[in-house]
Amino acid sequence: MSKSVLIVDDSRVSRMLARAYLEEMRPDWVFFEAANGEEAIAIAQKEAIELITLDVNMPGMSGLAAGERILQLRPGICIVVLTANVQSSVRQRAEALGMHFLQKPVTETTITHLLELVEGA
Repeated sequence: MSKSVLIVDDSRVSRMLARAYLEEMRPDWVFFEAANGEEAIAIAQKEAIELITLDVNMPGMSGLAAGERILQLRPGICIVVLTANVQSSVRQRAEALGMHFLQKPVTETTITHLLELVEGA
């Protein structure tokens, strides 16, 4: 079953890695990318996104602020915070907003865990 996925990270390398692993594991999915929170919100408003991977530390709007705004616009959307910022306050805030939390780096194992989270495997 195809899903529309938005990968949000200011690091082009992190976006490319996440997309490459996801495309390999789920070749029928459709992918979008954003380099910051504002772009992520704009894409989430226009496209029928079902899953978002979201970095926290980005220029401008933080990933948590963007995720909160997207959840207001699209309640129930699945957001996985994928970040190197492992402060307990960040994790707690993400979880309080209803988001999943995974720690970088972006590896095949990390993406496998992401799929387990969102697909209930």
